[in-house]
Amino acid sequence: MSIRVLLVDDERMVCAHLRTILSAADDIEVVDEAYDGAAAVESVLRHSPDVVLMDLRMPGVDGLTAIGRIAALRSPPAVVALTTFDADHYVLRALRAGAAGFLLKSTPPEDLLELVRVAADGHTVMSAAATRRLVASAAARSLERDRHRARIGDLTERETEVLACLGEGLSNAQIARRLHLSEATVKGYVSRLLDKLDCANRTQAGLLAHEAGL
Repeated sequence: MSIRVLLVDDERMVCAHLRTILSAADDIEVVDEAYDGAAAVESVLRHSPDVVLMDLRMPGVDGLTAIGRIAALRSPPAVVALTTFDADHYVLRALRAGAAGFLLKSTPPEDLLELVRVAADGHTVMSAAATRRLVASAAARSLERDRHRARIGDLTERETEVLACLGEGLSNAQIARRLHLSEATVKGYVSRLLDKLDCANRTQAGLLAHEAGL
C-alpha cells in the first residue's frame, strides 16, 4: 500500500515542489494539500494520511498549534515539521507539541523520500543538518548553565534558597513567609547576594537564578 501524505504550507509553490518530489516515488501518494493549520486538521480528519509534512510558520493557525491539535486525535498520523527555520526552539517546540521529527525545506529530494518512509514506519526523523544544530545548541546551553552554576557555587544553602525565590519574582515579605525568616533578615540576605554575585539589582539576581537552573 502507498504511504498517504498530506502537504501543509501557506506557499502553494512549496506544496507543488513537494508534490513533484513525492509523486516520483511509486510507494508515496499525496492525498491533499492544506494552506493553513486549521485546514490541515480538517484534512487529516477527512483523508486519514499516514504522514503530514507541516510548515511551522503560517498565518492564522500556525504549524505548532496544528501539530498539537493533530497529536490529540485518537489515531494521529506522523507529523513532520518542515521549515526553512532551523532555530533550536522551533525544533523543540515542534517535538514537544507531538511532531515525529523535523526536516528543513532544503533537505535533498532523495533524503526527503526516505525520511517520509521512516516517519510512516513510526520512527522519529530529523534531517542531518537540523540534528547537528540542535545538538550543538544543547551543548552550548549546557556549557552556559554550568558557567552560571559555578558563579553561585560559593553561596550558602540559605543564600541559594533566597536566590531561587528571587528567580520566582517574590518580594522580601513573600520570601520571609516562605523561608520563615524576618523581612529584615531577608533584606540582609538579598544585599549580600547582590554583592557576592555582582548583580546590580534583584532582577539581575533573579535572571541568574533561572540561568543556573534553580
